[in-house]
Amino acid sequence: MTTGSIAPGGSVLFVDDERSVRLAGQQALELAGFDVTACDGAERALRHLGRDWPGALVTDVRMPQIDGLELMERALALDPELPVILITGHGDVPMAVEAMRRGAYDFLEKPFPSDRLVEVTRRAVEKRRLVLENRRLRDQLAGLPAGEVSPIVGRTPGIERLRGAIAAVADTDADVLVLGETGTGKEMVARALHAGSNRRKHPFVALNCGAMPEAIFESELFGHEGRQIGRIEHASGGTLFLDEIESMPLSLQVKLLRVIQERVVEPLGSNELIPVDLRVVAATKVDLRKAASEGKFREDLYYRLNVVVVTIPPLRDRRDDIPLLFQHFVVQAAARYNREPRAPSPAQVQRLAAHDWPGNVRELRNAADRFVLGLDDTLSAVGGTAPAMAAGRSGLSLAEQVDLFEKSLIESELARCKGSVKAAIEALNIPRKTFYDKLKRYGLSREDFVE
Repeated sequence: MTTGSIAPGGSVLFVDDERSVRLAGQQALELAGFDVTACDGAERALRHLGRDWPGALVTDVRMPQIDGLELMERALALDPELPVILITGHGDVPMAVEAMRRGAYDFLEKPFPSDRLVEVTRRAVEKRRLVLENRRLRDQLAGLPAGEVSPIVGRTPGIERLRGAIAAVADTDADVLVLGETGTGKEMVARALHAGSNRRKHPFVALNCGAMPEAIFESELFGHEGRQIGRIEHASGGTLFLDEIESMPLSLQVKLLRVIQERVVEPLGSNELIPVDLRVVAATKVDLRKAASEGKFREDLYYRLNVVVVTIPPLRDRRDDIPLLFQHFVVQAAARYNREPRAPSPAQVQRLAAHDWPGNVRELRNAADRFVLGLDDTLSAVGGTAPAMAAGRSGLSLAEQVDLFEKSLIESELARCKGSVKAAIEALNIPRKTFYDKLKRYGLSREDFVE
């Protein structure tokens, strides 16, 4: 089975028992930039095919021993999403139409011009590329532990500092306070801290303090003897994540302080102290020091939490990450909704980069979902009209926005190809010298993308 990256034009398996037809088809496709493997029969062709084969199958129908229809059936048994193009004679057209109902991608009736062969094959190979990309993303998402969110995406200094801070403290038992506006991804950071620690095989227990009714808050957090185990005890061995901790009732903050200081929990209705081994990650969108000075948050709890602090920059402070982040969310959404991912136009990228994103990454993810679902008007309307926003907010010219889009595409391909220059050049279909010139222009290095 042959696997690997798709050539600039794409990979094609061309099968025909007539040497003259086989050579003519191979030559036409190779001149169009395809990587062609020519076979004189079905048995030889089947050795190349498999679930990961990155191309299209073009086969004649009339062949000895195993004909094109049986080859198609065997190929689709290996992968039902493999595009198969049938070459038929004039009298075989009804049969070819029936074959399309059974899974063939398209058919070519002899005699056909070379440009028709190239056109149909190019569409088939592009479909195959999208199928494999969607499949890779679905497999990647399915392989994540339950509840795990996207990796931290971005190349701006602010996001690099964030990754550095996470790496510095993840494998310690230090409690952490995460600061960030609404929608910046505070739970994502908490999960990254947990995943990078020696507690990763134990529970990650999250509680949104702002969404918890006060009447059940205490029993939910601390548990009730004989009735339920609280979130704190359940998190023992792992990580307890308390989001919007500023919303925790003052009466419970003193009990939480005891848990943090002594690593014991006392369930409701019990006089017994239960030891707990956990790490506490708290998150807030407000200034806790100010809240403490106003009597809205316990000062002693604030100082106990304010030892290791990780700050998430808002999206408006890392605009260069917006195109890359948006594309990341687009391919994720395409995998969830079983749609083909597509790139936004330069004008749409301009609007994305110019918007202030008060809802931060969460708002951007929602915009990507709508874009994938075909609701382009919502993307076009983000934050108002593009010219006014570009002039009044971002200060970026059209040329700068185009550069930003180009940079994001190169970053995305390098990330997808894990730093492989050859694969990135083939995917972007640009000369090697041009590629390296652009790396230098945008301050990019392939080493940053190697796993």
